[in-house]
Amino acid sequence: MTDFTAVANRYLEAWNEADPAKRREIVEGVFTAGATYTDPLGAVRGHDGIDGFIAGAQQQFAGLRFSLGSAVDGHHDIARFQWHLGPEGAAEPLAVGFDVITVEDGKISQVQGFLDKMPG
Repeated sequence: MTDFTAVANRYLEAWNEADPAKRREIVEGVFTAGATYTDPLGAVRGHDGIDGFIAGAQQQFAGLRFSLGSAVDGHHDIARFQWHLGPEGAAEPLAVGFDVITVEDGKISQVQGFLDKMPG
């Protein structure tokens, strides 16, 4: 059985890793080669697309960190969770989102993201 909480934490680790080489290693470890990522701000496919999308978000939100905003709820090969984005230790996140992931053999093959709260 998949440990969806571990997968979600590893996923957020990729979003938080500022070193490009380390981030790419995490992306390759957490996503399948043909994984898709879709949210209101973009749609990408594969390790290159996902890594580039994360790099762009890191530039836009420099110094902020992603964290789990809820427990991870999963069954079969899908899971959902809320995430927060803000300064480390902040009482209130600047951004809040909700992701649904599909997992194949322990790796994410699809992310469907929703934005509940965004700055500006």
